[in-house]
Amino acid sequence: MPTDSLPTFPDVEAAAAVVAQHAHRTPVLRSRRLDALAGCQIHLKAEHLQRVGAFKFRGAITALSALDAGQQRAGVVAFSSGNHAQAIALAARELGIRAVIVMPHDAPAQKVAATQGYGAEVVRYDRYTQDREQIATTLAAERGLSVIPPYDHPQVIAGQGTAVMELLEDVGELDVIVTPLGGGGLLSGSILAAGALAPQARVYGVEPAAGDDGVRSLRAGRIVTIETPRTLADGAQTTHLGHLTFPIIRDGVTDLVTATDDELVQTMRVLASDLKQVIEPTGALALAAVLSGAVPDTAGTRVGVVLTGGNIDLSRFAELVGAP
Repeated sequence: MPTDSLPTFPDVEAAAAVVAQHAHRTPVLRSRRLDALAGCQIHLKAEHLQRVGAFKFRGAITALSALDAGQQRAGVVAFSSGNHAQAIALAARELGIRAVIVMPHDAPAQKVAATQGYGAEVVRYDRYTQDREQIATTLAAERGLSVIPPYDHPQVIAGQGTAVMELLEDVGELDVIVTPLGGGGLLSGSILAAGALAPQARVYGVEPAAGDDGVRSLRAGRIVTIETPRTLADGAQTTHLGHLTFPIIRDGVTDLVTATDDELVQTMRVLASDLKQVIEPTGALALAAVLSGAVPDTAGTRVGVVLTGGNIDLSRFAELVGAP
């Protein structure tokens, strides 16, 4: 599939065959306490228990597996604040591919260390003053590498869609499906899966309140670019949707909503205390919007929520959730 082609559900099905060989089939978590808090039946797809601690491994292994032999020999370059970085690094190690990852100076130390631990070369930049995509493009030209972006890539989108595909296979029909939204890879893939397997379900994406470029884009009918948002949700500090993810979201999403940093911390606290799960701020976006009521009309419904990641330094986690 060309890298500028919109993926479809058959691409998600093809990705599932690749993902099944390399990734975990993560569990679906349930909690009576959480249901009572939300006033609905919540099914949590536990992607924080995925390899590298995030759903991103699905798209990474799918995209790297689709490279031809020459591209695999030459290597890849990616840019990411952390989870896509780790995912590409591990997928590259498994497939014997050289990987260079462009990461911001303020990326969580745990994510940088993990990326390097998987064998990738890390190139640092300032996310507020430098263009990570341009840095990656320059490295690709200089070294003959293939660029694997974090969301705007058909195989990445298809791979991410396998999370909701599995969720629907495991729990049956859902009334509502909610995922975090950064650049739109996960939400786009989820829309493809839901459209085929649960066409009656309402699908929502959740952004940080400080980084609502998706909401603005949906309202404007075009991709709106914002300044790099300052939010605890470092995995959703994107400035715009992609030229592939935007049309899929525009045509298939029910709506986009937001969650504040305070709501993210409260949700992390609930998940830690009631379900004993450590979730990073970005990973809590979808559930935070359900608990706050930002996702409308959920009372008495069956709601699927993707917990996207758990990569957070324990000291930082304790600092955030330790005191109400």
